[in-house]
Amino acid sequence: MVEAEQEIKREILENKDIVVQNVNIQGLRRTKEDYLGYEMSDVFNAKTLIDVINKSHEARQRLLQLGIFQQVEVLIDVSEGEDAFPNGLDVTFEVTELKRVTGTYNTMVNNNEGSMVLGVKVPNMFGRGERLAFQFSYGTKETSYVLAFFKPQSGCFERNFILNLYKGTRQFPWSSMKKTDRGVSAEVHFPVWMMDHTLKWEAVWRALGCLVHGASFTVREESGHTLKSALSHTMVLDTRNCPLLPSKGSLLQISQELAGFTGGDASFLKEDFELQMSRPFLWDFVFSASLRAGMIFPIGGRPISITDRFYLGGPTTVRGFGMCRIGPQSEGGGVSAHLLRLAECIRWSYGAGLTLHLGNIARLELNYCIPMGVQRGDRICDGMQFGAGIRFL
Repeated sequence: MVEAEQEIKREILENKDIVVQNVNIQGLRRTKEDYLGYEMSDVFNAKTLIDVINKSHEARQRLLQLGIFQQVEVLIDVSEGEDAFPNGLDVTFEVTELKRVTGTYNTMVNNNEGSMVLGVKVPNMFGRGERLAFQFSYGTKETSYVLAFFKPQSGCFERNFILNLYKGTRQFPWSSMKKTDRGVSAEVHFPVWMMDHTLKWEAVWRALGCLVHGASFTVREESGHTLKSALSHTMVLDTRNCPLLPSKGSLLQISQELAGFTGGDASFLKEDFELQMSRPFLWDFVFSASLRAGMIFPIGGRPISITDRFYLGGPTTVRGFGMCRIGPQSEGGGVSAHLLRLAECIRWSYGAGLTLHLGNIARLELNYCIPMGVQRGDRICDGMQFGAGIRFL
């Protein structure tokens, strides 16, 4: 009987026509009201009380996704006053804005690297979702500073413009080199259908040096300062239920980078393709497969710097091999010879291991690997291999 009474009340609420007369927002200090109009406009289209509740909840979620409010509450009440309709309702959003300046401290795990991250943010800088952020990252192999300005498009927070000013120093122990980048970049993010697109221009001053006295001749030869200016486009289609350890869904990412068109010392065309698929199997088993490929073409006869090339091998890519140790180290023939050797023998490995998912922070793997198809110049890691990161092949 209780269930029957609840169903009757639900039908009455669903069938009764109502009119949303006013949508109010309380608690604004820095935020401009016109910036929030699009996020709440759909509430006026509600025709029943249940519809009002659902659309108000959706509007609340959109307001929280703007990243400028700490808390959003919804109050639905009957309309009052001389102009009030008998079936009129007023919807009020009570918001609590974020502080003018916020600080963050956390740890981050990248591909086989841990780092400490300190950040300072100025949210909602000019009252329309703008954000200024400074981040300092200190890791085992990389130290970086980033100053970023974020500007979303009014009415669609998924379309945004980002301007970055950064400096980063990274070590590459497997190649006995280190690199310092100082640069500026401008990015535009926008969705098209189910895909997220990013258009980016970047100008970076790069300083390459030797990490140890015994660095190879190639590293010593390319040491020094270079300027790179590049245009890039990235397209991402991600339907995975979890980026770190998905049990279903797919990832398709295609990137193109054109360097030298807007100046600089580097001149090349680079293509990068990545595909991941995960499907539930019997019981709690999951079948996963991934593919990553890339090509780089020199333009204008300029040689390609060692910092712009592709590197394979390691616990997050081809397991069983050393970190970025697949292929010739510094000696060897030209590009055609490398492609011929790659076609003659493809590197692969097999083994078994354990995977640990640490929330949305990182994915840990402990694998016993047996590398196969080893060629001259490769550095293998036979036996147990530990991997930590956020992107795995």
